[in-house]
Amino acid sequence: MQRVLEPEVMDTWEEAVEYDSMDFTAVNADFAEHTVRLGPTTAQVLDAGTGTARIPILVAQLRPEWQIIAIDLSDNMLKIGRQNVERAGVETQVKLERVDAKQLPYSQGEFDLVISNSIIHHLSDPIPFLRELKRVLKAEGGIFLRDLLRPGDEPTRDDLVERYAGDCNDHQKQLFRDSLHAAFTLEEVNQMIAEVGLEGMKIYQSSDRHWTAERSYQS
Repeated sequence: MQRVLEPEVMDTWEEAVEYDSMDFTAVNADFAEHTVRLGPTTAQVLDAGTGTARIPILVAQLRPEWQIIAIDLSDNMLKIGRQNVERAGVETQVKLERVDAKQLPYSQGEFDLVISNSIIHHLSDPIPFLRELKRVLKAEGGIFLRDLLRPGDEPTRDDLVERYAGDCNDHQKQLFRDSLHAAFTLEEVNQMIAEVGLEGMKIYQSSDRHWTAERSYQS
């Protein structure tokens, strides 16, 4: 199945509300728990493509000593994200900023850990983001990237939609369907990581619909 792009930014209020209302509880919890295993005891963390900030909230609750900058290009995602951060009481740990992940305004080697859940499939070309990730990360820094895996054919894609979004409304199902179609294969991910020169990465299929690329912080 060939890759079909979807919009890079989900920026309408309706899309942001729809996204925030989808039940990613188990996926987000697993991502947050995995994140804290990859980082140092105290850390400056960048979360790229944070959406409505559900993951950095969970990470902050697990690691009260971490400081997290969470970025997104969608004003409405960030608006809901700020509400979520305030409701969770983690304003002192989680700072939300409207930033293009392909052009990061941060210094070289500023972060101990860079994480991103499901930003890659939104990008027509993820290479600029991966190069920026490498630039702002400390040499010993940790990396945790996870995203959807493009199925081999449309029947497999549709089966995944029914399995994991069967209880959602038609618009939410279409969002998931489009995201699967816009995702990358494991081979494509390996090629991109190699092209950028991110070393020491473990890249693998982590579920029937996800790939993961990770590297622990080297203390």
